[in-house]
Amino acid sequence: MLLGKARAYTNIALIKYWGKKNEELILPMNSSLSLTLDTFYTETTVSFDPTYQEDYFFLDGHQQNQQQTAKLTEFLDIVRQQADCSFYAKVTSENHVPTAAGLASSASGLAALAGACNVALQLDLSDKDLSRLARRGSGSACRSIFGGFAQWHQGDSDETSFAEAISAAGWENQLAMLFILISDNEKEISSRDGMKRTVETSVFYPGWLSSVEADLTAVHKAINTQDFIYLGETIEANALRMHGTTLGALPPFTYWSPDSLKAMACVRKARAHGIPCYFTMDAGPNVKVLVEKKNLGALTAFLTDYFSKEQLITAFAGPGITLFDEKGMEIHD
Repeated sequence: MLLGKARAYTNIALIKYWGKKNEELILPMNSSLSLTLDTFYTETTVSFDPTYQEDYFFLDGHQQNQQQTAKLTEFLDIVRQQADCSFYAKVTSENHVPTAAGLASSASGLAALAGACNVALQLDLSDKDLSRLARRGSGSACRSIFGGFAQWHQGDSDETSFAEAISAAGWENQLAMLFILISDNEKEISSRDGMKRTVETSVFYPGWLSSVEADLTAVHKAINTQDFIYLGETIEANALRMHGTTLGALPPFTYWSPDSLKAMACVRKARAHGIPCYFTMDAGPNVKVLVEKKNLGALTAFLTDYFSKEQLITAFAGPGITLFDEKGMEIHD
């Protein structure tokens, strides 16, 4: 038996990834930039064994159905080919993230699986190559290999599409993200299906693509100068433009709920009351609010007038992936 384990944290895209130009390799239409967070994570153990007759997938103690396992097998086949290994595998994941609710559980999940496979099959991948492997499972997973800020370079091939850490001289540790949890239910339209429909049919999509590079440039400048206001204004506008593309799709759709709109209005109201904060949203109804740590208490107090304390979850900048050997000991470079 070949055994490996890894822990990976979720990341939230500040400059969004939305749309693929290559479905098989998961090459994105645009580059993106994220912040890895410390609150939500996935721990995954994988074992490859010659006695297994098929792949097995257990999530939070429950064996997954054939459809879910088939998705996992697609990724494991990529790993097996890379490692020249024919063994089937058993994958056991503990997901400390509400699954498929727009909180990037696929990012932490597939990054952890890639890391666990890297250990079990002794691939000895660099962080760059590990991000390339994780990308094949879920695009945003490539960014969860790294702590703090990370950028996924869109590239035009398997070799050139990867993520890397973006140095912020520790500024990320002055930031916080407050989640307004609107729903932890599984969304009706998956990110994958939503992207595909938008790319193929949305009349607004070309406008989105033409604006992303300028947004990336602005975010890099904001990070380099530690300009929170500039960062916040840029990421909020970027998120709204991304979600705008879904309204131009055929048929149109949205990930927003009435409470999502309420949360966005509350963030604007908090700003009007002198609390600098800016929202972003991924493919789900939940709203994430970027705020400086020094203003976190004031923002939390403000929002508790509109949402329950259980709906407000705080996160800070998180670490990159952690790998464990077969004895459960952390592996250090």
